[in-house]
Amino acid sequence: MTGGVVFAGVLLLLNGALAVLQGIAAIAEDDVYARVGSYVYELSLTGWGIIHVILGAVVLVTGYGLLKGMAWARFAGIFLASLSLVAQFLFLPYAPVWAVIMMAIDVFVIWALASSQEQAA
Repeated sequence: MTGGVVFAGVLLLLNGALAVLQGIAAIAEDDVYARVGSYVYELSLTGWGIIHVILGAVVLVTGYGLLKGMAWARFAGIFLASLSLVAQFLFLPYAPVWAVIMMAIDVFVIWALASSQEQAA
């Protein structure tokens, strides 16, 4: 396993855990995130929380699989990091700074997995 794949695996683990916590905060307390007026992609905070919990759990499992050297995890990691990036972009009005940080982590994961020279078995 190359350094880039390990880097991506650790970032996926962190991203998944943070997304789960982000989702739990959205589900548990509606006053954690900013109130947004009219927004094109508006969902209830509970809806966003469920999306983040599910996506975060799948990302967490993928990060674990990547660190264990599973062949499926590399392409799944790129796909899920891309999906997470879009979800965080749509969540920008609720937590702008946090969403940008999570988007940056997603970009690093995509870059690390896509630029790795290791061949999937």
